[in-house]
Amino acid sequence: MLSSPQYEQIPYRKCGNSGLYLPAISLGLWHNFGGLVSPVKVDEMLSRAFEMGITHFDLANNYGPPYGSAEEQFGRALKTVFAGRRDELIISSKAGYDMWPGPYGDGGSRKYLISSLNQSLKRMGLEYVDIFYHHRPDEDTPLEESMRALEQIVRSGKALYVGISNYPAQKAREAFRMLKSWGVPVVIHQPKYSMFVRNPEDGLFDVLKEEGIGCIPFSPLAQGLLTNKYIKGIPEGSRIADPKGFLQKEELTEKRLEQIKKLNTIAEKRGQSLAQLALVWVLRRKEVTSALVGISSIKQLEDNLETLKNLELSVAEAADIEEILRMN
Repeated sequence: MLSSPQYEQIPYRKCGNSGLYLPAISLGLWHNFGGLVSPVKVDEMLSRAFEMGITHFDLANNYGPPYGSAEEQFGRALKTVFAGRRDELIISSKAGYDMWPGPYGDGGSRKYLISSLNQSLKRMGLEYVDIFYHHRPDEDTPLEESMRALEQIVRSGKALYVGISNYPAQKAREAFRMLKSWGVPVVIHQPKYSMFVRNPEDGLFDVLKEEGIGCIPFSPLAQGLLTNKYIKGIPEGSRIADPKGFLQKEELTEKRLEQIKKLNTIAEKRGQSLAQLALVWVLRRKEVTSALVGISSIKQLEDNLETLKNLELSVAEAADIEEILRMN
């Protein structure tokens, strides 16, 4: 690889058994990059991320708000921030959750997945995405139908690789084996994983290791719980203060707050923030290729990337963290 200071700031990890490498921290555009945010701020955050070595930008059809607007903003940024740099980027998108009204705007049907990707490409002004995911398993659609849609998407040249997200272990294994048997380059799984959400440890990581599939956990900071934001109470304007938000007040129990404070003490002893410790904890797993973070400011971005200066977790630290996480 040609030397460039930009790419020496961040480690890149091999995505499963594929030839694809991803930065250890990738940027998700779920919130704070949609139509309610000024293009100037979006450009500033994207530009700084790229300057610091982040090459992977993760979207979905309904990221915003409003739905579709994150892809529209990113499409605009491709002509400004990233002009002439398309081949230096990994751009991913997804479909699986609700996007438009009626029976064809949600789920896992061939109709929905292919139509949605066509819309995403139009919003971003792209001929293809690097990775396209089925965003969630759909019990109303045969698994083979959803996977055949991913196969067609690759064959048509509209995605270079495919992945799945939110699939439990056994269904993920079935999906991987179908796709591999058809020669489809399935390379990655995107599960929810953090100190407070550990489901992937119950079989999914084993499947990923056995099948040679990469992993990019989302919500590694547990929607902000794994930061020092709530240690002294719920600040006005925070995500948890929004009654319509994904993070609700009842999730911040006394037990959870006690865990957060104890974890923060470990982080401080390491010279890190709680958020940085939470990212170290996720990235410690050999199965994990990259951790997907969301940001609302350049400062948050830079703080997250500071994590990479100390990714070593001692046996004693790991044991102390485990004891805290098992608190009754």
